Amino acid sequence: MAASAPARSPLLQRLPEARGELRADAPLAKATWFQVGGPAEVLFRPRDLEDLETFLKLKPADVPLTVLGAGTNVLVRDGGIDGVVVRLGKSFADIAVQGDQIVAGAAAMDVSVARAAAAAGISGMEFLSGVPGTIGGAIRMNAGAYGRELGDIIVSAEAVGSDGQRRVFSSSGLGLGYRECAVPDSWIFVSATLRGATDAKGTIESKMSAVQAARTESQPIRSKTGGSTFANPAESEADGAKAWQLIDQAGCRGLQRGDAMVSNLHCNFLINNGAASAADLEALGEEVRRRVAEATGIVLRWEIRRIGNHVHGLAARDLPGEGGAT
Repeated sequence: MAASAPARSPLLQRLPEARGELRADAPLAKATWFQVGGPAEVLFRPRDLEDLETFLKLKPADVPLTVLGAGTNVLVRDGGIDGVVVRLGKSFADIAVQGDQIVAGAAAMDVSVARAAAAAGISGMEFLSGVPGTIGGAIRMNAGAYGRELGDIIVSAEAVGSDGQRRVFSSSGLGLGYRECAVPDSWIFVSATLRGATDAKGTIESKMSAVQAARTESQPIRSKTGGSTFANPAESEADGAKAWQLIDQAGCRGLQRGDAMVSNLHCNFLINNGAASAADLEALGEEVRRRVAEATGIVLRWEIRRIGNHVHGLAARDLPGEGGAT
C-alpha cells in the first residue's frame, strides 16, 4: 500500500495503489533550483520501473501527468501543478559501463554520468559535468554546453508511455534538435545509452576540470537559479549573437523585479535573491523578452520550462507566441 497524505484529495482516491509514495498537496518549491512554486496536487515517487508501468497502465486517462527531474531548468508557478507529478528516485539512477558506452537511468545526474565515463576512460561526455540536471531532463531538452549536446552521444533511450508500455527510441527516432525533443511529453524517459570514445583518464579529467572552471567563472551557480533562461536564436536571425548578448544589448543586466533579478555575472540567468515568487521571475523574464524585442526585433524563446498554474491576478504578460506555454 502506498504511503500517502490524509485522504482529503479527491484525486488521490481516484488513483491506483502503488508500492512507491503517493502524496497529496505535496510541496515542490524545495525540489527546484529557483526554490519557488506551489504544490503538486499529487506527487508520485515510483519504487521501481514495474511500479511506474503498473501505475500508468491503471491511471485514469483524464488525469494530467507531469514529470519533474532535478528541478534545474524549470519554473513551477505559484498555483502549483494539477494532476500527478512524477519524480523518479534512486532506482532510476543506476549507471553502468559497457565498453565505450554508458547506460544511465533517467534520474542519474549528468555530472555523475560524466564522472563515471571519465573513470572508465570514455571521452566525449565531459560537457555533461557542466550541465545541471538529470539524464531524463537532458534527453527531453537535448541539453548541451561548451559546443556539445546530448544528441552527439546518445545511442538510444527507453521510455514508458501513458499506457504503461515500454519503448526504445533510437537516436534518430528521438527527433532531437536545438533544445528540443520530438517525443511527446506523455512518454517518460527511464534510461539512456550513450556512446563515447576511449581516451586516457588524465586527458578526460583535464577536460572536465576546464569545463568546471569555465562554469564557475561565468555562471551564478551558487545562486537560486534555473540555468539558461532563453534559447539562443538562430544564427541567421541574430547574426550569430547569443541570447545573453542580446539581453545585455537591451540594457537588462542587473534588472530587478522584487527579489527576482537578471544576473550581473551572466545575464541569461534569472536568480531568486531570497523572496521572489514564481510570478516575479516569470514577469521579469517577460520584461526581458519585451525589451530585447524592442531593441533588436528578436523575440527570445524560453528555454526554462514554465509549468503549473498562475495564482489569480499574478499572471505574467506574455509576448505573442509564448503565452502561458507549459
